[in-house]
Order: sequence, then C-alpha cells, then structure tokens
Amino acid sequence: MNSLQLSDYLVFLVYFFIVAGYGYSVYKRKKTKSTSASHDYFLAEGSLTWWAIGTSLIASNISSEQFIAMSGNGFKMGLAIATYEWMAALTLIIVAVFFIPVYLKNKIYTMPQFLSQRYNGNVAMIMAVFWLLLYVIVNLTSILYLGALAINGISGIEINLCMYGLAFFSIAIALGGMKVIGYTDVVQVVFLIFGGLVTTYLALDKVAELNGQHGIVEGLNYMMNQSGDHFHMILKKDNPNFPSLPGLTVLFGGMWIVNLNYWGCNQYITQRALGADLKTARSGILFAAFLKLLMPVIVVLPGIAAYVIYTKGGLHTEMLGPDGIINPDRSYPVLLNLLPVGLKGLSFAALTAAVVASLAGKVNSISTIFTLDIFKKKIDVNASEKKMVQVGKITVFVAMLVAVIIAPMLGIDKKGGFEFIQEYTGFVSPGIFAMFILGFFWKKTSSNAALFATIGGFTMSVIFKFLPHFMNLEFLSSTGFATLMEQKDKTMAYEIPFLDRMGFVFVICVLIMILISLYDAKKGIKVKGLEIDSKMFKVNTGFAVGTIFICGLLVALYSIFW
Repeated sequence: MNSLQLSDYLVFLVYFFIVAGYGYSVYKRKKTKSTSASHDYFLAEGSLTWWAIGTSLIASNISSEQFIAMSGNGFKMGLAIATYEWMAALTLIIVAVFFIPVYLKNKIYTMPQFLSQRYNGNVAMIMAVFWLLLYVIVNLTSILYLGALAINGISGIEINLCMYGLAFFSIAIALGGMKVIGYTDVVQVVFLIFGGLVTTYLALDKVAELNGQHGIVEGLNYMMNQSGDHFHMILKKDNPNFPSLPGLTVLFGGMWIVNLNYWGCNQYITQRALGADLKTARSGILFAAFLKLLMPVIVVLPGIAAYVIYTKGGLHTEMLGPDGIINPDRSYPVLLNLLPVGLKGLSFAALTAAVVASLAGKVNSISTIFTLDIFKKKIDVNASEKKMVQVGKITVFVAMLVAVIIAPMLGIDKKGGFEFIQEYTGFVSPGIFAMFILGFFWKKTSSNAALFATIGGFTMSVIFKFLPHFMNLEFLSSTGFATLMEQKDKTMAYEIPFLDRMGFVFVICVLIMILISLYDAKKGIKVKGLEIDSKMFKVNTGFAVGTIFICGLLVALYSIFW
C-alpha cells in the first residue's frame, strides 16, 4: 500500500523535530560563540569532532542513489554492486594517509584553490565551473529526483511536492553552515543506520517466510541458495551486468579512479575534514571507513531480497514502472510498503534523512566553490566576510531552485539512477584525478599539462564513449575492448564499459601530462610546488590498527563472495 498511516507520520515527525531542534541549537551556539566569518560558515573550522566528521561523510555520501539506485542494482546484479562501498572503505584510508595531510599542510580549503595554488588561476577557474555544472546538473538533481521518487512510491504524495519538501528541508539545514550540517548529520546517520537495518531485518524475514521459516539467518541462507548468482563480487564476461562492473576492473582498474577521485578530490566530501587538524580529520575518515563496510547490508541486501521475492511469484505488479516494464529501482520503496505500520515510518525517516543530508551537503559545497573560487576571485575581490556568507546563502537557494526545475527533464530514472551518476561523473573524473595525483607527487607537473587533463580528459572520455560506433565492432568485441549492449529498443550496440573507459583515459592523460611537463621543463617554464614533508604521512598506532582490521575484513569478504 503506497501510503503512510498516522503512526508512520508520528514517527517521521519525531525524526523531523529531533533534527530541526538539534540543528537550531547548534546554530544558536554557533552564533553566540563565533562570528559570521566565511571559513566558519563554509568549513566549520576547528569545531567538528572526529565522530561528527565521520558521520557527516557517510550522511553526505549515502543518499537516494544508494537507497534507491544501488538497491535497484542489488535486485538486478546482486552483491557485486557492493564493491563501490567496500572499495570505498580502503580508499578512505588512502585519502586519510596521503591526501588530507597535503591539503592541511598547504592550508587548502577548496579544490579549485588547490588547482590555483599548484597550477594557475585559469586551470582553477575552468575546473570550478566544471564542478559547479557537474554538482548541480548531475549530482544535486539525481539526489533530489530519486529521493522524491522514493518518497512518492512509499507515501503516495505527489512527486513535485516531494521535491519541494526535500528542497525546503535541505535548504533550512544548509543555511546554518557546515557546522550545523556536520552535527545534524550525526542524528541523520543514527536514523539512517537504525532504520536501514530494521528494513534489512524485515526484508530477510520476509524471504525466510517463503521457506516457512523466520529470522535473518534463515532468510540470508535461503537467498544464497535460491539466487547464488547474486552473491558474486567479481562478474564474469558472460554475465549480462558485466558492462557495469567489468570483472577485475573493480579491483585493479577504473574503480580506483572512481573512488579516489570521489573521496580525495571532491569538494563535497573533503570539505568535512578540511576545517580540522590532521589527527581529528584522520580519525573521522577512519570512522567513516568502518561505517562504509556496513552500507551494503543496508542498501544491497534489501534489493537482493526483493529479487528473491519477485522470482518466487511476489511483487510482480509492484515492480512495474509507468511503462509496464520491470524497474529495479522500485525494489526499496516496494519493500518499505511491506513493512508494518510504525516501522514503515522509521524506514521512511531513514530514507528521508539520507536524502536531506546529501542535499544539504551538496548544496553547501556548490555554495562554497561559487563564493570562494568565483565570486571572491572574479566578481568582488574586496568582498567582506559578511557579504561572502550572504552570497553563499543566496547560492544555496539558486542551486536548489535550478535542481528542482531541471531534475524532471533529465530522464534520471530511465537509465538507472546509480549508473547515471557514475557514468556521467566519469566523463571528467579521469582527467581530474590525473591532474591531482601528479600535482601532489610529481613536482615537475606543469600548468599546461593540467590544462590538457582538464579539457583533454573530458574530450577523450566522449571519444571513447562513441568510438565503438565508428569502428570494426566485431574486432573490438573479440579483443574485449568493447562489450555488446542490448538497448531498450532491442537494437544491439557495442560500448566500452565506463569503468574501463575511465581507466584508459586516465592512463593516457598521465602519459601525455608527463610529456607536456617534460617539454615545458626544457623550455624553462617554472612550476609551482606544494609544501610536502614525508613525516606528515606517518600515522599513529590506533589508526594503523584500524587500517589492518578493515583490510583484513575486506580480504575475507572478497574471498567468501568472490
């Protein structure tokens, strides 16, 4: 039943008032203890604890694309999609050890600032505009629209009203600045994890009932027995989902670019740690890595449970989209509609918490980049601290308004929300990551090389996207370079899997950047360097122990579910 009962609304209202009340109290304390300085508003400089940083990272990352789209991928391809979450745990450790010290040592607060400081203003401005377009047109719209679709599927509330409600709630939190976002994210994550685990428990129990049993262990065993093909982390080439997760690429190829770029070169994410000292930032990131290990239990297992129920004759009508075709992205909302009254409200609150936290974090990052890297540098270089905060708040409104207007026009729900985000972000990720990684660790990298990565990386991504359409398709397929894709109109086409495409573009970008930098060095063109000391990469004993534990757990998980 696509509606909420009175007790569901009461549970949701409890969540709403807890978040709103706590956020307001944090805001009031902030107002009395600090000024309206831009660094306080955008970065919460020095005021976020390690647990606030860790939970804020997760709250900002886990949203409708996970609850809805990744759960849908769980329905479609199974546990393999969890590689995005489990590989992220290892990536976070790498970011904490090698990336964050560089940012903090050089007092870098935004990603365009890094590019300006390491290369030049032209590279920084091009990328600032790139990031703004990407964050608004791809990320913000996807989170908003998929979240609205999910809430519509659970509550029956008209989808536009859902978007307006999510936008309003997110703006209210974002206007309080990063400190309010960071600390309300703690509450959001409590609801997200607790409500998500309740949903998973009840979903597995529903599966167990298919075999005349009860309990999560019985449900999990039945799922593995009935759908063993959904419990493999590494897909073989004959798997129809191979183009999305092409085999060992998830361990040794493009998946690293996806994760390292997202967690290490992304204003939306790194912003949470850039206002803290190194020890606090690292502890928060390590805490986030532990939480990432839990996410597939919350978002992927329910999707697999929905698949098992569907294959056993249930949910046939509920899983149909408006076009009468099975829509995997409906699996999580459909499961929520099976929950008892009251618990449905809790899971509904968890989903809303995930969406609102991500929207608030994303729009704050958009505001930060526009204000600090465009407005302050190009529009009003003498802007006061107060004016910058005002501009930041106006940007929050404008960005969300644009997202509300254009989100329904993009067909986000047609391709599959998670793949939509990953693929279109992947057009710029290889060049960006090449620019950052060489900028960090190779002093000879020149501004001209960075400029090539900015424009050339995107251009090559587009070329590789459409290359198989203009070449010998059978030859490309036989070499494994391209994969046969069945399109929705039932025609056949060849396409390079986007993770492989990202890997190819990244390697080419690095090679050409090296050649350009060496050529510039011969011409005597000077380059800017960063302040780097090998001592800053050392970690304390507690961090090392946590790292070993996470790595051991990942080895076990991949060994069991290979």
